[in-house]
Amino acid sequence: MDIQLGDIIKLKKQHPCGSSEWEVLRIGADFRLKCMRCGHQIMLPRKQVEKSIRQITKKQE
Repeated sequence: MDIQLGDIIKLKKQHPCGSSEWEVLRIGADFRLKCMRCGHQIMLPRKQVEKSIRQITKKQE
C-alpha cells in the first residue's frame, strides 16, 4: 500500500469518539495514528492497519 505521512485514512472500526478518520503520523513496523475528531494518538501494527483500511485520502501538497 502507498501510505505517506500526513495522509488521512478511514478505518473499518470507529474510535469511541465516533470518528473513523485518522491522520498518519509515523510509518514503520507500527503506525502512529491521530484521531481527526478528538486528537487521541494510538500505535497499531502495520498488518492490522493495512487490513482495516477502507479509504486513503492523500495530503494536499
